[in-house]
Amino acid sequence: MDKAQPLRLKGLEISPPLFLAPMAGLTHSALRRLILEQGGIGLLSTEMLSAGRLPSENPHLSPYLVRSAQESPLSYQLLVSRVEEVAPAIAKLHALGAEAIDLNLGCPAPTVRRMGAGSRLMEEPVTVQALVAAARKLTDLPLTAKIRLGETLDEEKLRNFCLMLEGEGVDLLSVHARLRGEPFVRKPRWPWVGKVKGWLSIPVIANGGIFSVDDARNCLAQSGADGLMIGRAAAIRPWIFAELAHQVYGLGPEVGAVNKPALYHRFVELLEESFLPERRLGRLKEFTHYFATNYPFGHHFASAVQSSSSLDQAKERACAFFAKSEPVVEGR
Repeated sequence: MDKAQPLRLKGLEISPPLFLAPMAGLTHSALRRLILEQGGIGLLSTEMLSAGRLPSENPHLSPYLVRSAQESPLSYQLLVSRVEEVAPAIAKLHALGAEAIDLNLGCPAPTVRRMGAGSRLMEEPVTVQALVAAARKLTDLPLTAKIRLGETLDEEKLRNFCLMLEGEGVDLLSVHARLRGEPFVRKPRWPWVGKVKGWLSIPVIANGGIFSVDDARNCLAQSGADGLMIGRAAAIRPWIFAELAHQVYGLGPEVGAVNKPALYHRFVELLEESFLPERRLGRLKEFTHYFATNYPFGHHFASAVQSSSSLDQAKERACAFFAKSEPVVEGR
């Protein structure tokens, strides 16, 4: 297999072209470090960061900003709805050492939409144009954006929106291949990512429904995307980036058998290294909700951790589950 050529955005090299999707409660320092230890990741991401609150956040205390030296390259995703929020937020990201800045134009959460942010902005192209123009003037970092396909399948509307983003200086576009109101159980519309790819000259990254090497190959075949963004699968199978790097892009070593209990315990260690005690249990519960799906009776595992009142109790219950269970998914 020929090795994939790295993506280059304003001096930032992304190789392999595998991206971690921003996910609330998940894409924090502990998960990013766990993924890095498995290998194969091209660009890491923070959770979405409120542009309004960001300038006053303490990077040494905020669980959203805690970052270790090895977490690189790291993109910071901004949740922004007003032009006046852009300058203070970008100044803060420069101070934090961001290596890329992503604009959240796709989050469908009702609370985010009520703020006039996330996917709500796809209905306000004039506002988005002003936001992107302001951001582009303020930073020389790679500026990216993440979108969904819109409210309905409207090819002309989507095309105009994407061309506007490119025209205002967005360097790369990630497309979650579902409509705003479509749930995760809905099969992603990967050919629509291909439509976007055909309209633009900047790199286009496909997101949504990629949980395996076969999914990745099918997505690339249908979309022709320049790379892949992995969301929930990153918490289920943190080694998926290494698998995709080797089997899809011809980079890195072959992935061997995974000791999943050891991986889980390593995640707990990283939580303990990264966060204050009161910040750990909630993040372990969130991660366990996904990781437990590796097991045939994983709902028992998830339920046991969810009902734990302390991190020690959660660890004990996880150990008890691992002692009597075998994973469904074989692999690294």
